[in-house]
Amino acid sequence: MAKYLVDVNLTRFFALWNSSEYEFVANINDEMKDSEVWQYAKEHALTIISKDADFREMILANDPPPKFIHIKLGNMKMAAFHQKLTEIWDEVCDMSERYKLTVVYHDRIEGIG
Repeated sequence: MAKYLVDVNLTRFFALWNSSEYEFVANINDEMKDSEVWQYAKEHALTIISKDADFREMILANDPPPKFIHIKLGNMKMAAFHQKLTEIWDEVCDMSERYKLTVVYHDRIEGIG
């Protein structure tokens, strides 16, 4: 059963997310508006994973569900992006269980709320 909803701005072709725990907006409807992604995640109790800062504003103004993992690694080559997330993903997921917003920076992970 899915726990996470990966936004269209992130790749579907990432081994770390190749399991039944991950659902992809691109597989549902790659033209969904942020509000529709939000509603879908809320209805299915999914944590949104995205680079899109708009979800950050939505989560700060609302109580979960859904929760949000905001990836802010900046511009990186895909291989470096995958390597970095693979190294820290367990910690990111643990934090997302405790906080409504988890922000992933290059040098740290922050939980808010």
